[in-house]
Amino acid sequence: MGRNCCFAAAFVALSVFAVHTAQAQSADALLNLPDDPAVSLQQSTSPAPSAGSAGTPASGDQSTTAQSADDIQRKKAQEQLEEQEHQRVMGVMATFNTTNNRDALPLTPKQKFSLFFKSAIDPWPFLLSGVISGIGQADDSFPAYGQGVQGYAKRYGAAYADYFIGNFFGNAVLTSLLHEDPRYFQKGTGSKLGRFWWAAASTVWCKRDNGTWGPNYANVGGNLIGAAISNVYYPASEHTFADTISRGLTTSAEGVIGAEVIEFWPDYARYHKRKHAEKLAREQAKIDAQSGAQTTPSPVKPQD
Repeated sequence: MGRNCCFAAAFVALSVFAVHTAQAQSADALLNLPDDPAVSLQQSTSPAPSAGSAGTPASGDQSTTAQSADDIQRKKAQEQLEEQEHQRVMGVMATFNTTNNRDALPLTPKQKFSLFFKSAIDPWPFLLSGVISGIGQADDSFPAYGQGVQGYAKRYGAAYADYFIGNFFGNAVLTSLLHEDPRYFQKGTGSKLGRFWWAAASTVWCKRDNGTWGPNYANVGGNLIGAAISNVYYPASEHTFADTISRGLTTSAEGVIGAEVIEFWPDYARYHKRKHAEKLAREQAKIDAQSGAQTTPSPVKPQD
């Protein structure tokens, strides 16, 4: 994981001062007057159509139609979400919060919480926490935790708590309140540099439930909230304001590393698959050449 706090802080500053513009739409009403005054009189004396008459849907029918449309969209979003829940990098790293569908339907709050819990109980964060705590044990980070099994257990608990709390607020609670999409939308096409900046900016820039894009308040805010809560279980020497902000921004910067891996992993997988296929083709061609040489009959020597 990276420690590029300045990089993350720069993006945070840009997102805070981003300018939002709203567009107002207006419509002109057209007044059509009949040429025949009798028609006007007939229209004025004719009874108003009832709510259930033909051509005028009743309010109950309108609400039913809207509810049906919402149900269809919710089911379609659930299908897309279930497809994402099988994605992994190297068969290990869970990437359930990733989609390559730029037009993916927005998630309901229930679906956002479900996606969070699905990711939180997956084996991947437990494995990642074990690696992080092992590195911390070797570096003797947070010396107050000590060494040995007890020190490793404390570091492990702190590492997983950081993951759980930060993602709970950043990917579930705040995304639901602020109507932001917690997923990373893979770019997948374009120049390598453009894709690199796309992935880096995802930490502070996200898609919203209404289809627009804006500052990723939920992610940055969730990381800062998680850092503040972590003072409960981190040693007292780490409870300063500077340490808390540093942990929150460091987590945001580490998110850049994860986004880069997710963005470019398919390229590496395709490259590796192509090289493997080429190797197999060369080996097969060599085998065919050897078998062909062995089966080729030797020329018959002419008799005198």
